[in-house]
Amino acid sequence: MKVIIPAAGLGSRLRPHTFTTPKSLLTVAGKPILAYILDQVVACGAGRVTLIVGHLREQIEKWVTENYDLDVDFREQAQKLGLGHAVLIGLDPDDREVLVILGDTIIDTDLKQVIARGISSIGVKEVADPRKLGVVVVENGRVTKLVEKPANPPSQLAIVGVYYFNDGKLLSRAIKEVIEQGITVKGEYQITDALQLMVNWGELLEVFPVDGWFDCGRPETLIETNRYLFNRDGGSRGADLSLQNATIIDPVALGDRVRIEDSVVGPYVSLGAGSCVRRSVIRDSLIGRECQITQLLLDQSLLGNRVVVNGAFQTLNLGASSGFGSAG
Repeated sequence: MKVIIPAAGLGSRLRPHTFTTPKSLLTVAGKPILAYILDQVVACGAGRVTLIVGHLREQIEKWVTENYDLDVDFREQAQKLGLGHAVLIGLDPDDREVLVILGDTIIDTDLKQVIARGISSIGVKEVADPRKLGVVVVENGRVTKLVEKPANPPSQLAIVGVYYFNDGKLLSRAIKEVIEQGITVKGEYQITDALQLMVNWGELLEVFPVDGWFDCGRPETLIETNRYLFNRDGGSRGADLSLQNATIIDPVALGDRVRIEDSVVGPYVSLGAGSCVRRSVIRDSLIGRECQITQLLLDQSLLGNRVVVNGAFQTLNLGASSGFGSAG
């Protein structure tokens, strides 16, 4: 089975962080988003992984190569023409079983059961407002209609970014047909339209429920995902920690060489390697590597790598190498 992970997006909703770090390598609960996806891929026993890269691709390739012993093929999506186009780049003529997982989506479900059934299936979750998502209609257990970002959703079943196909050739044919017909949504070729073609051709397509679904594409969802993963997996402590008059409220993830002095850290704090916290209180926040935080109260904040902040009591969302301070 091949696994295709589209991770070429710019991550515009997570700027300024994604100016310097690919979205899939942003950290939640002490690990990059992509680590949770690849760990799940390994657990499924996948033989091949194809990562669709683009923005800051060198960082992704270096990180995956250094941290995973996998048969990984990196392919570039030079033009951002949509998810359907990205998946097509990852497909080969001899592909049969294919699993597609979006590179900014963490899901909590048993994919082994989905693969074992051998029926092409889409992961879905019922949501209150699916207008910004792909939506499916299911009748008698099979998908009959799919619509991308509908103004008037025909159901509340939203597509959550994980797909299993038992015939990669048919999927490739459908995506190529979408491109040839010029079927787009806001100028992009979507996999949803390709799936509708497959349904029209008589292909059996089913759905499977995904209760734990986290689209890590916005700051507020990163914070929510961080809490969920800490509650599920607990925290972690790196090597060479220096804790002086420090109160740690678990769960937290402390990277290597973290220094905490006269401070309270936690719960739900991810603090990157080499960071230093002095005379501060931090909770419910994601802090990057080599940050310097002094005399702050941080709550539900996102700080990139090498951020220096001093003396502000507020919520912050600062990209890499930022500086923020108050006089005195």
